[in-house]
Amino acid sequence: MGRCSDAKERLMDAALELIWQRSYGAITIDQICEKAGVKKGSFYYFFDSKADLAVAAYDYDWETESKPYWDKIFSASVPPLQRLKTFLQDTYEEQAKMKAQTGTVLGCPCFSIGSEMGTQEEKLTAKIQEILGFFVRDFEAAIRDAQAEGLIPPGDAAGKAKCLYALFEGSMGQARIQNDLEYLKNLSVSAFAMLGVKETVNAA
Repeated sequence: MGRCSDAKERLMDAALELIWQRSYGAITIDQICEKAGVKKGSFYYFFDSKADLAVAAYDYDWETESKPYWDKIFSASVPPLQRLKTFLQDTYEEQAKMKAQTGTVLGCPCFSIGSEMGTQEEKLTAKIQEILGFFVRDFEAAIRDAQAEGLIPPGDAAGKAKCLYALFEGSMGQARIQNDLEYLKNLSVSAFAMLGVKETVNAA
C-alpha cells in the first residue's frame, strides 16, 4: 500500500481530477484506484464509500489549495474592485490553461458536482454548499468595501453578491457546455457593469 498518507492523498487527487474532467456519477471506485495507483482494498482502509472520498477530497483541496488563494486574493488589504477583477481574470486564465491541457473547458469543480448531485448525497452536498458559500461571502465583503469607497452604488450588498455569483457560475457553466472560453474572457467587464461600477474605474 505504500505510505498511508501518500496513498490517501493520491486517492483524493485522483478523485478530484476525475470528477472535474468527467462527473461524479460517471466514475467508479475502480477507476479512482487505477488512476491513483492504489489497490481497492487500500481505498476501503481510508474511506467507506466514493461519497466519503469526495467529501474528504474537496475539504482537503479547499484547506490546502483554494482557501489560501482566496484569503490572499480577497484580503481586506487589497482594494475591493481589484479583488474581484483579479479573481475573475485568474478564472479565465486557469480555464484557458486547463483547456490547453485537456481540450475542454472544465468550469467550476464545486458547482459542477453540486449541480449534478443536488440532494442525492447529503454529506457531499453539504460540503459543496459550505465551500461555495465562501464565494458569496467574499464577493459581498468586496462589494460592501467598494460601496464604502463610493465605487459601487449603495444598495443590497448581499443581493448584489448573489447576483455576481450567479453571473460567475452561469458563465462558467455555459463555457463548459459550449466548450468556449469566450464566455469568460470579459467576465470582469460584465461583472462591473452589473454592479454599476463607473466606467473610468472599470477601465483602470
